[in-house]
Amino acid sequence: MIDELDTIVLGRDLPEYGLTCGDVGVVVHVYADDEAYEVEFATGEGSTVAVLTLEKGSVRSMGQREILHVRNMAV
Repeated sequence: MIDELDTIVLGRDLPEYGLTCGDVGVVVHVYADDEAYEVEFATGEGSTVAVLTLEKGSVRSMGQREILHVRNMAV
């Protein structure tokens, strides 16, 4: 189950927002029945890249043994 303020992993590329599969975001709202989530993606400095409504199948919880990775966003 994914809850508000959970860290999630994007499960697909969203090139229109400069996001790629594996990018990390934070859930800011859970819609009824856990069918969709409002997710904020931000830079390492805290600037918001996008706040998106994503369906359940487009995100997953972060695993306990996963490590974060940094990449530059395309301009």
